[in-house]
Amino acid sequence: MFKIVSRLIIQIPYIYVPPNESLSAIRMRLVRYTYHGKESYGILRRERIIDLPLLMKLEGETAPKSLEDWISSGRGINETESLIEELPEEKISRVSVSKKEATLKAPILHPPKIVCLGLNYRDHAEEAGAEIPDEPIIFMKPRTSIIGPDEPIVKPSFVKKLDYEVELAIVMGRKGRNIPVAEANEYIFGYTVFNDVSARDIQFKDGQWTRGKSFDTFAPIGPCITTSKQIGNPMNLRLTTRVNGEIRQDSSTNNMIFNVYEMVHHLSRVMTLEPCDIIATGTPGGVAAFMKPKPRFLQPGDIVEVEIENIGTLRNPVIGEALSRDKI
Repeated sequence: MFKIVSRLIIQIPYIYVPPNESLSAIRMRLVRYTYHGKESYGILRRERIIDLPLLMKLEGETAPKSLEDWISSGRGINETESLIEELPEEKISRVSVSKKEATLKAPILHPPKIVCLGLNYRDHAEEAGAEIPDEPIIFMKPRTSIIGPDEPIVKPSFVKKLDYEVELAIVMGRKGRNIPVAEANEYIFGYTVFNDVSARDIQFKDGQWTRGKSFDTFAPIGPCITTSKQIGNPMNLRLTTRVNGEIRQDSSTNNMIFNVYEMVHHLSRVMTLEPCDIIATGTPGGVAAFMKPKPRFLQPGDIVEVEIENIGTLRNPVIGEALSRDKI
């Protein structure tokens, strides 16, 4: 089904691993949320969301208007962490809300770019009958495809083969071009969970992937962003997909062909990377299209959960398309 020409190179890739840091508590998980009809952003800590604009106001500072502005501003993660750690519980209660009473939204809604990698896991390339690529295979998704936690994936009436793909997504924190592998971590703000929903019938018919992956609602993202400092080793995170509670994908980012730092390097040689760019890093084996003995594609009524270690679980129902025309 995939027609890809590439050279098979057997080599041990250079992998840059940042210095070990204390990970006694995974606490810098940033979220965008609504609470009593008002949108804001903050830090998910245990079962409460510390509202960053309220916290900054309490400290006499002016907060950026959105989480994307906060990321783009280059505000120091270390300073924010220290501030939160030093806050007494009484102050935390004044600037936080219960996660149960809030609605989490897609953390990034207006990225400059969504860049996706295809065939970046050895087991997925094998199940697809494709050669291991010697350079990253990339395509783009429009930002209009983004949805957040618990928002529905809409199956168009003419799409017959709807598929899921759990992916680790990089959220860029700095602008850069020609970024060396050894410096890539300095440009990454954090990581989130990404579901690269795909219309396989259209993807395989076209021979290129953009149309089959660009429908509205085909890019669920969330539920939070874990900062690069807090994620742990991004080359050793477990990824899982469940459909109606059944495990379909269960793998690790250590099966990637190009690791996250190599991806940033390769992509930055092609295009300028900007703050809040999203890089979806590919999916492991286990997608519906290549299930044996018969593919089991998504249908209206299904519940899809994609989960990545140290980030969280992104849950979305699948619904049928209700034909309508938005007023412009």
